[in-house]
Amino acid sequence: MSYPDKEARAVCWAARDEYWACLDKHAPHHSCTSGEPEPQQCVALRKLYEKRCPSQWVKHFDRKRTFEQFKLKMAKGYEPLDGKTPK
Repeated sequence: MSYPDKEARAVCWAARDEYWACLDKHAPHHSCTSGEPEPQQCVALRKLYEKRCPSQWVKHFDRKRTFEQFKLKMAKGYEPLDGKTPK
């Protein structure tokens, strides 16, 4: 696979942004790396995103979105699993 040129990168990023906007609207807590199905409203945008971006980029962007969601969750604080605070 050759490296995408400037136009192909812009097309990929636009598809990613559309898909992420759909997720933000219909399932803001959906994690792309969890394996759970995306909302029905976003399925077509996901397919377009996968078609317009190299597969390694899709994997990277999915991980990036999941990590950004994690960082937001941690910034708000967290509840320990056992209900106890760490010492």
